[in-house]
Amino acid sequence: MSRFSIVLLATFMLSGCGLAETAATGASVAASEAQAAKQAQATEQQVQDKLDAAQQAAADQRAAAEAIGN
Repeated sequence: MSRFSIVLLATFMLSGCGLAETAATGASVAASEAQAAKQAQATEQQVQDKLDAAQQAAADQRAAAEAIGN
């Protein structure tokens, strides 16, 4: 039997037991997890931007209060 025939036979046997479906499902899950990670990074950046803006607003308020006090 040639090497190609063995590989082809093994492929047919594995696809019959659902291994091919498992691989496809695994790829789908991996893509979903990658998308979730990308969304988490975007959310983290938005939170950091809001924190930076809040800190800047607080600094501006302190500066204004000091200017009034002097």
